[in-house]
Amino acid sequence: METESEPYVRLATLRQLHQVMADMNTARSLADTLQTVADGVVNGLGYELACVNLVRPDGDLVVAAFSGNPAAEALITGRVGSRESWERRLSMGEHWGDLVFIPHTEGWILDDDDVPQWYTDGPAPRFEDEWHPSDRLFAPMYTPGNPGGSCGELIGVLSVDRPRNGRRPGAWGREALQMYAFQGAIAISNARLRANMQRALVRLEREQQALRASEESFRQAFEYAPSGMAIAEMGGDQHGRILRTNDALCRLLGRPASAMRRYSFSDLVHPEDIGTLLRTSAEGGRAELRLGRRDGTYVWVSLRNSVVADAADGPRFLLTHVEDIEDRKRRELQLAHRASHDSLTGLPNSAELRSRLSSRLCSRATHPGALESLDAAYGHPAYDANGHGFDFRPGGGVEVYDGFDHHVHTVAPENERDDGTKGLAVLFCDLDGFKSINDRFGHNAGDAVLIEVARRLSRAVRDGDTVARLGGDEFVILADGLGRADAADLAVRLRNEIIQPIRAEGRAVRVGASFGIGWAHCGMTADEVLKSADERMYVEKRSRPKQHRRAG
Repeated sequence: METESEPYVRLATLRQLHQVMADMNTARSLADTLQTVADGVVNGLGYELACVNLVRPDGDLVVAAFSGNPAAEALITGRVGSRESWERRLSMGEHWGDLVFIPHTEGWILDDDDVPQWYTDGPAPRFEDEWHPSDRLFAPMYTPGNPGGSCGELIGVLSVDRPRNGRRPGAWGREALQMYAFQGAIAISNARLRANMQRALVRLEREQQALRASEESFRQAFEYAPSGMAIAEMGGDQHGRILRTNDALCRLLGRPASAMRRYSFSDLVHPEDIGTLLRTSAEGGRAELRLGRRDGTYVWVSLRNSVVADAADGPRFLLTHVEDIEDRKRRELQLAHRASHDSLTGLPNSAELRSRLSSRLCSRATHPGALESLDAAYGHPAYDANGHGFDFRPGGGVEVYDGFDHHVHTVAPENERDDGTKGLAVLFCDLDGFKSINDRFGHNAGDAVLIEVARRLSRAVRDGDTVARLGGDEFVILADGLGRADAADLAVRLRNEIIQPIRAEGRAVRVGASFGIGWAHCGMTADEVLKSADERMYVEKRSRPKQHRRAG
């Protein structure tokens, strides 16, 4: 622009400046915007060289765009000048509004600092306002604020050199450069915003793609998992309600997915396992329990829980992995049964018999007669010297309270007459004539006899009574709540069952049975109780004539 004609600005010049600003604000990227800003200084404001120094995140300024000289562009583009050196520049020289002009008489001290610069040659000025090759003119660019821009944050510096008319810019030229720097700052800020937005959109799209891929992977892993999977609600009125199940769980329980959504696991669990389920409804919870099938049967499963949490709302859903362990549980139960039951007859074995008997006996012997001095009436607790409380139970038991739990005290009838006291009767049964069957017909016949005797004894006792095989041809029956007459009647009934003919190896054989009745009470050990019943059995066996010991 011609300085001598600044009051009269040609329409073509304004159009050219308008086009430059339009190009600057319509560039497609931040790099294009920076280059357009530099080119606009050369094409629209009449300078031969222009450089855009952009503030980096670390505060230093990098040459981001250069226009007017390809050689200079190749030399200094991308080079960095320290923030300290730039602040020194912007505090020197003459301030034309926001512009900083450093005349060659002062700028020589900047020749050796770290700011990238291009040296030009030329003659010394011939008149006062002529441009010297070492003159410097900077237009700081601030984040958009007020038109002055001085209150904003520095985002870059526009460096210009060698006006085409050879003169320092006048008032109009200075104002034009300052306004252009202001518009350039707006364009760069907008370009940055667009770039950040584009990066954010790209990042969001990638995250959404990753999320969709993750959801699809989870869906496939959930739906096609070989073991059962379920998602249930956590918290609120619908806590525990099943929201979603996979095919494996539906097949395992024989229930369609639509029906499963009507239940929670507490609706499906076996009543005996509800406490186990409640203890595992947490992160990392594991449990082995039984779930109900549609046909009314139950299947053993292993549950493993994971909590799906929301960053804002906390735990949202419970992801439950359900594994069918029916076969393993069946094997475990079979092993446990084999360990505690006789392999031939299926009755509890000696170890299981002693365990059941011991569970009924406490170590302290307490008899109702020993508490009479406490003047305790039925239904009213009394206390011994150790602070144990006693409550007489009609029918013979004494309930002992120790302050933590209670134990139903096992007592025995007082004497040979039936005084109404009921206790735990232990009937020791020994088969008569069994050895001769083994000797005459072989062990297979003997095994058949033992199996049939076990079946008859189990059939003749009450639910809750125990029939065990102690070993060989010896059986023991535990029958609780019997008086002496009841126990004697039971022994007679069992003997009558046993003496009936038994089919063994294609022939009918008979065995007899001798019974000894012992009584368990607290203070005795299981072996002591069994020994007492065994001794009584031998007394009974010897008291009977030999011909009456077996049925034939």
